[in-house]
Amino acid sequence: MSFLKYNNKIKEGDTVIIHLSHKSMFPAVIQKGKTLNMQYGVLKHDNIIDKTFGSKIECSKGYIRVLHPTAELWTVTLPHRTQILYTTDISMIVMQLDLKPGCVVLESGTGSGSLSHALIRAIAPTGHLHTFEFHQQRSEKADEEFISHRVKDMVTVYHKDVCSDGFGLTDMADAVFLDLPHPWDAIPHAKQALKSSGGRICSFSPCIEQVQKSCSTLKECGFSDLETMESLLRTYNVSTTKIPLADLGEHEEDTEEDTTDTITEDEKPPKKVKMEDEANNKMADQSKKQSETPSVIFNTTQPAETVQAGHTGFLTFATLYPR
Repeated sequence: MSFLKYNNKIKEGDTVIIHLSHKSMFPAVIQKGKTLNMQYGVLKHDNIIDKTFGSKIECSKGYIRVLHPTAELWTVTLPHRTQILYTTDISMIVMQLDLKPGCVVLESGTGSGSLSHALIRAIAPTGHLHTFEFHQQRSEKADEEFISHRVKDMVTVYHKDVCSDGFGLTDMADAVFLDLPHPWDAIPHAKQALKSSGGRICSFSPCIEQVQKSCSTLKECGFSDLETMESLLRTYNVSTTKIPLADLGEHEEDTEEDTTDTITEDEKPPKKVKMEDEANNKMADQSKKQSETPSVIFNTTQPAETVQAGHTGFLTFATLYPR
């Protein structure tokens, strides 16, 4: 199983996404003889092997589904070693950097690998990602995950502080991404790493003061088309509403004659039955009146009741033209 190549069947050693609900998922590595304890009971790994991805797997107290991993699913389920970028920012980064198959991308720092998986997918199958992490344990763990996810042939992990030591690469990158406390220190090194034919750079910073200093350095290094943006996700609920038209009191007079037959006391139904019949008739008349009342049907939108995601960071993009 590879994050880049879809396989229909689940095999031993595969990394899969256990789906409990839309908001409850987690990754697992399938191994024979292993068991998984969760809210729906015990799940034996042997019961998953050779099943089709997306299958409904019965547990002792319910069922789950086993999904094939993707970059988006990995972002919402990965083990956090650092703060991560989410799909809202990731999609903007991939688009603005103009990534496509065959591109060479430099990333610093690697962190938990959320963006790394999306970058690898964007430049596959002939591109390459060079990702840099100054923290040794995090870089080693990221390298292990790339091997486990079978994308190691498309990524090289470096344990290095690019702010002080640079990338060590010259005239080879199509794009550079920086997620650093002091990105302005790495911008001159990024310029050297970009191809002489030009390229794009992106810097992610949570504070506007970082953005201001980065923009000044970008201009000093000859970058153009500077643009800073903030990606915020706001969800809305769409519902159908039916509103009756105003009743202006214009009704046709009832001209029908009363043709009710006279009923003797002996023929009248019991009082209880009569009251139930009157109630049922009243409800039926109200329902009929509502259905016959002219109304207008239209769709309305309103913000979802769930908590909206707030500020994550600023994305600053710039272009280095051929030199």
